[in-house]
This record gives sequence, structure tokens and C-alpha cells, in this order.
Amino acid sequence: MSALYSTKVTATGGRSGRIASDDGLLELDLAVPAALGGKGGATNPEQLFAAGYAACFGNAVIHVTRTTHKIADDDVTVVGTVSMAPNADGGFALSVALDVAIAGVDQDTAETIVAQAHKVCPYSNAVRGNIDVELSVRAEA
Repeated sequence: MSALYSTKVTATGGRSGRIASDDGLLELDLAVPAALGGKGGATNPEQLFAAGYAACFGNAVIHVTRTTHKIADDDVTVVGTVSMAPNADGGFALSVALDVAIAGVDQDTAETIVAQAHKVCPYSNAVRGNIDVELSVRAEA
């Protein structure tokens, strides 16, 4: 399978370091969150993952509705929450919660759309079977 898109980001210094994309559009300092005993004050990998997953999932919702519903891009809001907890092997595991709001459809339709989006979203497909993902769906008038 040939890639539709590829990107490259270099991380230096781990969780308290810096990241930079090869095209120069993404350049950020990283910091261990204060909640994990770090200094905080900068973004962290969990925030970046939550942002990427939320944006990608929102686009998956938009994608699956293009031929079936009149939903504008701004009618879809996704709040992504990424949590980290110790696992049984002495390491750590992530979990994700996606709170999806769709305007202009009823609750049953919103739930059907989100289920379809979960099947096509690249992030959902990448983490399926490895990271617990909780979906909550809300139709907004």
C-alpha cells in the first residue's frame, strides 16, 4: 500500500526536550506535566496525541457524512482526552476518551455517524485492540 501522506518529526531530549517537523511548521518545547512531577509549562506527548486524534476523528465524521448528510465542518466538535496509567507489566498504558458533538442531526443519527467514523479514522484503526477508546456522542440542535 502506498502512503497518501507521510510526515517526519524529530524529538530530542525525551519528554523534557523539543520536537521539530522536517518542514519547520511544528517546533515545540516539551515538558513533563506537573501532575507527573515535572515542571510543566510546555506541551507534552499526551496533549499532542489528544489533539491529533480529536482532529483526525472529527475529519472522519465529516468524511462519512459527505454523501449522506448536510453537515458543515464547524458542526462537528471532538474533545479528546488521553490518560496514562501504570500497566501490569511495570510500564504505562494510554486510554482515550472522545466526546463527539454533531449539530443538525438527531441522537440516533449522530451515534451511527460516530460508529462509522470510528471504522475509518486512521487513529482509531491504529490503536484498535491496543488502547481503550471510549466514545461519547451528543447530537446538538
